[in-house]
Amino acid sequence: MSEQTKEILDKMVAKVTSRKLLVWLTATGLALTGNLASEDWVAVALVYIGSEALVDIASTWRHGQ
Repeated sequence: MSEQTKEILDKMVAKVTSRKLLVWLTATGLALTGNLASEDWVAVALVYIGSEALVDIASTWRHGQ
């Protein structure tokens, strides 16, 4: 796949879904197929959502609304 095609697909995915949703869907898919334990699914979701929240808070604090 060419770099231009990858960029276009990446932009489309970014516009359609959020990263948090993609992480949740990936972890859920892995958990449903038995490749990820339920405890690990919770850990993945909490770490990602928590890190995104910290980034949002820091960005708002530094740059305002």
